[in-house]
Amino acid sequence: MAFKITEDCISCGACEAECPNQAISEGETIYLIDSAKCTECVGSHDTQQCVEICPVDACVADPEHQEKKEQLLEKWQGLHPGETPKTD
Repeated sequence: MAFKITEDCISCGACEAECPNQAISEGETIYLIDSAKCTECVGSHDTQQCVEICPVDACVADPEHQEKKEQLLEKWQGLHPGETPKTD
């Protein structure tokens, strides 16, 4: 499933630079994750980079956007044409 940023966000911007899919952007009051671009870092990293970097644990799984690993990898391939995904 895609991740989302909760109201606990302190708008530090640390997560935006860490996202390999450019799925994170600055919103009006907090940063936002575009679920169409979020692959939970499948294809790029072993762990979710936004979760790792967030100082207030504001990046959480979004139950409204549940996807299987295969779907996330397919999304990653669409965002990174011609590249080879990192696999476990």
